[in-house]
Amino acid sequence: MAIHRRLIATFAVLAGSVVAQVDYSQYVNVLIGSEGPYPGQAFGGGDIFVGGAVPFGVAKVGIDTYEDNVTLSTLNGGYTPQGRMTAISMMHESGTGGPAKYGVVAQMPLKTIDEPVNILDNSTYWQRRVGNDTAQVGYFRTKLESGVTVELSGARHSGIMQYTYPQGSEKHVLVDVSHYLPDENGGSAVQVFLGGQIDIQPCGRIYTGYGTWGGGWNEGAPFTVFFCGEFEEAPDQAQTFRGRNTDPMQRYHAFSDEPYQQAMYGNLSEASGPMNDRIGAVFTWSNTSSSTVRSRVGISFISAEKACAFKNAEITSWDLNVTTQAAVDEWNQDVFSKIQVPTDASQNRTNLVLLYSSLYFMHLMPSDRTGENPLWQSSEPSWDDFYTAWDIFRCTTTLYQILQPSYYESMIRALIDIWRWEGYMPDGRSGNYNGLVQGGSNADNILADAYVRGLRGEVNWTAGYQAMLKDAEVQPYNTFSFTDPSASVKEGRGALNDWVPLGYVSSDRSTRAVSRTVEYALNDFALAQVAKDLAPGDVAKYMNRSASWQNIWAHNFTSLNFTGFLAPRLANGTFNLTDYNPALCGGCEWQDISYEATPFEYSFTIPHDMQTLIGFMGGEQAFEERLDYIFQPNTSQQNLGANGAAINTIMNIGNEPDFATPYEYHYIDKQAKSVERTRQLANTYFHDAPFGVPGNSDAGALNSWLIWQMLGLYPVVTQTTILIGSPWFSDINMTVNGNRTLRIMATGLDNADSYYVQSVKVNGQAWTKNWLDHADVMVEGGSIEFELGSEMTAWATGDVPPSPGHLVL
Repeated sequence: MAIHRRLIATFAVLAGSVVAQVDYSQYVNVLIGSEGPYPGQAFGGGDIFVGGAVPFGVAKVGIDTYEDNVTLSTLNGGYTPQGRMTAISMMHESGTGGPAKYGVVAQMPLKTIDEPVNILDNSTYWQRRVGNDTAQVGYFRTKLESGVTVELSGARHSGIMQYTYPQGSEKHVLVDVSHYLPDENGGSAVQVFLGGQIDIQPCGRIYTGYGTWGGGWNEGAPFTVFFCGEFEEAPDQAQTFRGRNTDPMQRYHAFSDEPYQQAMYGNLSEASGPMNDRIGAVFTWSNTSSSTVRSRVGISFISAEKACAFKNAEITSWDLNVTTQAAVDEWNQDVFSKIQVPTDASQNRTNLVLLYSSLYFMHLMPSDRTGENPLWQSSEPSWDDFYTAWDIFRCTTTLYQILQPSYYESMIRALIDIWRWEGYMPDGRSGNYNGLVQGGSNADNILADAYVRGLRGEVNWTAGYQAMLKDAEVQPYNTFSFTDPSASVKEGRGALNDWVPLGYVSSDRSTRAVSRTVEYALNDFALAQVAKDLAPGDVAKYMNRSASWQNIWAHNFTSLNFTGFLAPRLANGTFNLTDYNPALCGGCEWQDISYEATPFEYSFTIPHDMQTLIGFMGGEQAFEERLDYIFQPNTSQQNLGANGAAINTIMNIGNEPDFATPYEYHYIDKQAKSVERTRQLANTYFHDAPFGVPGNSDAGALNSWLIWQMLGLYPVVTQTTILIGSPWFSDINMTVNGNRTLRIMATGLDNADSYYVQSVKVNGQAWTKNWLDHADVMVEGGSIEFELGSEMTAWATGDVPPSPGHLVL
């Protein structure tokens, strides 16, 4: 077997030396997910970032917009298909729901600053875009109705902008330090500007300063970003301005319920002061014959001097194409080349675009802020913008470990370091602040998954297990959030006061009782997995707790002719089944019975003990019938809004709890049906089009699900099990574990009608199981050879995938 692996690896290296010359960025559509089911609206789409960025970069340089349809407005990534442009800013997130975050450190090209323009009121100068935007890896261009063409690109902590004005027009660049992405509908977690400073050097070419903002989807504490901006040519005039802050804000000073004020111009320096005044600067070119203004900007969480250093080191040329090409090269080398497939003219271009676009989107977040931690001094790496462990633990982080082991080790160390200094690992984190927790303490799942799959390196696993124990044993203080005032949503497990004494989360004392019971069970299984090596005396305790989902299983409850469901249970031990419908969950939000999925869906989400679950549902035949039902059209009874737009089945691939569900036929030895169902979902809901993903991409979580589907594999979280599906390409060369090669080959493949598995070989040996172990191919590399055909066959004769948490209470 070792000899076979070496031959495969040698062949792959030789093949890779040729394939690596391919510019895979040509197969990336960076606008997939920019639109939802309503043409021209971002609502229900991927909420993606569009602009210039590098993998896991701090800077994500793109436009900010305002949508006219306030009811459906979705500004989370800054970009919207038809929104009016309000600025170009240096920081964005991608695929997030809830109130927008960032959109800070901004510029805006203007042809005039005379009335009716009021530089404190962006509705007086925002611009419609005309024609079609051009968006590519590392590059974005749009034309405004004013006639100004905007082009931009991004590096790791910096960006470059180029503004081409109509010949003979005035040329102004507005730098509004107080700019941020708003939430047009308001709310308790919208962003606020909390002060800053701007200083213009005497020549006018360079400006420095900082801004402080708070809020956003994670209800974040104030964070400060320092900036250093520079223009290629000195302006003829540069002046600062200030004005009263009239934005409505909670707990901070503002000029309440007053109209926008007029800006007061100053000289070369301006600071907000204790009233959080809005500040900025205007740069004007009037005596130059050139119609182009170029600017480069660096950002830092430490100092303006460091922001200047980033700008100078990362953007060394005023030629925007140089920065764009550097970004393309980095994406090709560090991301796209990790999965190489044939790209000749005979290939299906749509599938190529779906693969490489998905790789792109899952590498935009989180953000590698190593060396940029303003909160504490540490030799550990620093990462931010985890959105969120709840979304990415299911299959995204496993792909990070396989494709990006160095980056991933750094992420794991950063999660542990956050616990070391802040008390808890985050579930979500942004702006250097923990929050929000949608269900369980799912950093536990991430650590356990990494541990069992063999990640060691420089990770202090003793500390990692201590961080997991904190989640499992210490009730976090209540943050009394408007989102859910019943318990903490900042970090940790807010319902431990139910979970520990009762063995479940009660529906009368806690919110999200069904979904949190299920998630806490998996969290405790995660602890048991790590404890096997690090604390053997803890294993039995956490294995028993991992089975506690059974305490809310109503064995005799029947719905839609299916018997046995997760159901709400009161603290006194009785089930609350009056008018209970497991296909409904209120709004499926923070204060409802379950979060972003119905109890019907959550009743399938017990990955550590599928054996018991199948028995509870009445055995294999009843389980299969129920699994079949959730794929039937028009079975959905729940309106999930943006989290389920255009989906009418109970099975909702747009929400992460359902990611593994279509693969569960494996557990009743019907792998072909898993292939059928997952292909059906992928072909129905993922497209090379603006409405190309079925909901928020959630920092690339949806995209990573599709990547696994196209590879013909799927990981079971917190275990080493990898389920065997059916690949979409005849030859796949993956770089795994840093410098090893996994080659996946398929004969007989036709993605239209010949994709069912007939036989499999792993590392040259006939394979009879519908699953494999991580170590089989993901550590030293290896090969998987598929023989595919048009008939559904029962090719797998070995054991079904394991249930390592099997325990019946």
